[in-house]
Amino acid sequence: MKLYYIPAACSLSPHIVINELGLDVELVKVDYKTHQTEDGRDFRTLSPFGYVPLLELEDGTLLREGPAIVQYLADLKPDAKLAPANGTLERYRLQEWLSFLTSEIHKGFIPLLYARLSGAYGLETVKPKLEQRYAWLDEQLAGRDYLMGDYTVADAYLYALTQWGQAEWLVPTYQANIHFDGLVNLKAWYLRMRERPAVRKALDAEELK
Repeated sequence: MKLYYIPAACSLSPHIVINELGLDVELVKVDYKTHQTEDGRDFRTLSPFGYVPLLELEDGTLLREGPAIVQYLADLKPDAKLAPANGTLERYRLQEWLSFLTSEIHKGFIPLLYARLSGAYGLETVKPKLEQRYAWLDEQLAGRDYLMGDYTVADAYLYALTQWGQAEWLVPTYQANIHFDGLVNLKAWYLRMRERPAVRKALDAEELK
């Protein structure tokens, strides 16, 4: 298998999951400006919109969209319990979390990452909404080590997104204009995540701090 990734992008999520599971996956770096893979191919021939992550299976099948990819990876080794069993209510809870992270957190960051283009919309509309969503996340983490209690692929996804913001306890990548300093439960979760060997390995591989 091959995972196409851009350092610090949301593709960090399946990268972490791959490490958690100990899977043998080739990492293929993509240049976010030129859309060229490190071996000289046009990434848009694989991903029409040019975005990561993209997982290429052994038979050449291409799997796109992070939430689908991390569930596929988790199901390769169900005993690791990074995703509840299919057909259970807990699996639907995981999908609920992944959908929330995709629509409310991931997409919420985009105008902040392109602040000059989004202008007042990003500052006056998107930022307060994203702050509200993170305040709610902080509440959900009260008394929990991870989003669902036990560690799942949803935590890997949230970690990949949260590093885009800012806080005194956070090592930022994109430094979007959102601050998490008052969110104590999120802080504890974030520091717990950074201690996981799979997270550290992914950060080192992508040359992140």
